[in-house]
Amino acid sequence: MADKPTNSDYLNQAKQESKESQAKKSQNPEGETFVDNVKFKSKASKKPDETFYVSKINKPAKHKDNPSFFQSLMFQFSKDNTSGMGAQLAYYFLLAIFPLLIFLLTLVPLFQIDQQMITQFIQDYAPSDIAGMLEGVISDVMQNSNGGLLSVGLLVTLWSASNGMTALMNAFNVAYDVEDNRNFVVAKLLSIVFTIILAVSVLLTFVLIVFGEQIGNLMFGVIGLDQQFQVIWNWVRSLLPVLLVFIVFVVIYTTAPNIKLQVKAVIPGALFTTIAFLVASWGFSFYISNFGNYSATYGSIAGVIILILWLYITGVIIILGAQINAILHKRAMRKQREETANNESTA
Repeated sequence: MADKPTNSDYLNQAKQESKESQAKKSQNPEGETFVDNVKFKSKASKKPDETFYVSKINKPAKHKDNPSFFQSLMFQFSKDNTSGMGAQLAYYFLLAIFPLLIFLLTLVPLFQIDQQMITQFIQDYAPSDIAGMLEGVISDVMQNSNGGLLSVGLLVTLWSASNGMTALMNAFNVAYDVEDNRNFVVAKLLSIVFTIILAVSVLLTFVLIVFGEQIGNLMFGVIGLDQQFQVIWNWVRSLLPVLLVFIVFVVIYTTAPNIKLQVKAVIPGALFTTIAFLVASWGFSFYISNFGNYSATYGSIAGVIILILWLYITGVIIILGAQINAILHKRAMRKQREETANNESTA
C-alpha cells in the first residue's frame, strides 16, 4: 500500500503549483500582470461552495463562491496576511517617523512657527507618553539643526523617511495581486514624492489648526467680509484638515499601486481610511489617556510601545482601505469581462 502523503508533501506540491501558476500569470489589456491564487492542498473545505487558497504565510484562506463584499474582504484580509503586513508597516513607519519629523521641523521656519506652539499642539492632541518622547526629539532638532533645506543631511533623512512609503506601496500591490515591475529608481522617487506630500499635508493641517483663527481674522477683519462668512470659515477650518487627509489618501491610493486606476475607483477606500483613521486615533488616544497604564508595564519605553501600537492600527486601516478598492476594482474587471464575452457570443 502506498504511503500516505505527509503535510510536507502537500506543501511542496502547493509551492510547485504556485510556481506553475506564476508562469501562467493573467494579464489585462492595460498591461498589468496579476498573480493567480493557489489552492490549498492539505486541507479541503467540507462545504461545496467554499475553497481554501494558500495565503502569504502558507495558511489556508477560505473563499466562498459568489461572496458578499464583506466575505471578499475577510478572504483578502486572511490571504494577504494583513495583520502581518500591518506589523511590518508599523516597523517601517517607526523607522521613518523620526526622519520625517526632522524633515518637517526643517520646513517649520518657513512658516515662522515657534517651537512652543509645536509642543503645545502635541500636548493637546497626542497621548502624554508619546508627547513627552516627541517633545524631546523636537527640542533636540530645533536646537542643533543648522542645515539648509536642500542639505545633504536632509536629503538622506528624506530618503530614510521614504522607506515607510515603499513598504506601503508593496502592501498595495499585494492587495491588488499585481506584480511590481517598476524600476527601483522610479519606485524610490515615487516613495519620496509621497513622503513629501504627506509631510506638507501634516504641516498644512498643523497650520490650519493652530493659525486658523488668525487667518480668519485676517480674511474677515482686514478684507472686511461679512460676519456670517466668519461663521462659515470656522466650519471650513474644522473640516479642512479632514478633507486634506482624505485628498492625501486619494492621491496615494491612485498612484502608489502598480496599476492604472481612476480617481473615482479609490474614493471608497480613501473615505473608509479617513474616517477609520480619525476615529481610531481619537479612540486610541482616549483609551491611553484614561484607561491604559503602559508605564507600569513597560516603564521608560512605554512611549515607544504606544507609538508602535498606534502605527500598527494605522497600517492595518490603510491596508484595509486598499483592499476595499482592490475588491471593487476586481469586481468591475470581472463584470467588464463578462459583458465583453456576452457581446462576443451574441455577435
